[in-house]
Amino acid sequence: MKKRLFTIILCLLLSAVVIYKLDTIVNILTDYFKSTPSVAKIEKNKYAKSVNYEHVQITNDYIAYNYQELLNVFYTILDSGYDTFTFYCPSEYEDCISDVESISSPDNISVLTTIGNYVNPFNNFSSLKVVYDTAGEVTVEVTHLYSEEDILNINNKIDSIWKEIIKPDMSNEDIIKAYHDYIINNTRYDEKYDEELKNTGTTTHQAHKANGPLFEGYAICSGYTDVMAILLDRLNIKNFKVASDTHVWNAVYINNEWKHLDLTWDDPVSSDHTKNNLIHKFYLIDTKSLEEFDIDDHTFDKSIYLELK
Repeated sequence: MKKRLFTIILCLLLSAVVIYKLDTIVNILTDYFKSTPSVAKIEKNKYAKSVNYEHVQITNDYIAYNYQELLNVFYTILDSGYDTFTFYCPSEYEDCISDVESISSPDNISVLTTIGNYVNPFNNFSSLKVVYDTAGEVTVEVTHLYSEEDILNINNKIDSIWKEIIKPDMSNEDIIKAYHDYIINNTRYDEKYDEELKNTGTTTHQAHKANGPLFEGYAICSGYTDVMAILLDRLNIKNFKVASDTHVWNAVYINNEWKHLDLTWDDPVSSDHTKNNLIHKFYLIDTKSLEEFDIDDHTFDKSIYLELK
């Protein structure tokens, strides 16, 4: 009897404490369930640039409170070279999931491809799968454009070319020019690439990647641009790829200025399709000079590529 009475009194006392501290307990529980889960940090790979640009910047906490910060999260995931990464939308960002849906939509693919222009080509994607739920968990699965075998072969080839054409007293600008000339002298623009892809769904050459100009002697604009971006990153020269609706080329920060570098247009197709031309018309020129040529391929969005205004 005494034991039962003691239990009743203890329960009453505990109930009284709970009622007295009810607001505090509710607040604690509310804060707990509203809080954003912590993100498991994964080590970045060796091709991560960790560079901030006007359009996108590196984030350290992977928490986004607006659309721009969400772009920064996606940029950091790609730049870091992750295969898969999970982050969480904070409750304060009410439109987070709808913005994730918009960014990852196949109908809006230019958003992600533009972000990819700022990362090392070895960390860029060929496809991206984004899975999310109403609770705010977002998982990004990356299929990379270059395989581990590709990367090994490309790095070895660039090393081999380096030994052949680079002298110890060369400046960075000299090295860029030497590679610019080497790639063009050993590469033809792949005129059949688009037609083959359209008609058969496959192509003879990997002209869209650095593999094409380095191993097959054929490239389209993305192949020329990737091989130069890989070299520029090796030299620790700040750079990114610039894309218009029909073309892509390199932007290079050298001698404290942003310049354009377009190997595709410096390797024009000859009228008889037999000569391998080399010019320097689009070699490290400023935006004003580029625009004076009045070429539709070079019409780019200055609200994105703000460095090139």
